[in-house]
Amino acid sequence: MTESAPKTFTDATCTEQVKGSVKEAIGKLTGDVRVEAEGRRQKGKAHPARGPIGSPRGDGPYRD
Repeated sequence: MTESAPKTFTDATCTEQVKGSVKEAIGKLTGDVRVEAEGRRQKGKAHPARGPIGSPRGDGPYRD
């Protein structure tokens, strides 16, 4: 039986996560819901398979 290597995120994925977090924070601080939503959307694109085992997309980083 072959074992797969643990999933890792690339630098580009981490960069998108950070950019999304910054946009979301700026949107909250300024009250701009469009920028806040854009940041959340960008963070979601960075980790589409995120979730614990047993979730519908259970192939996220929490899997052993």
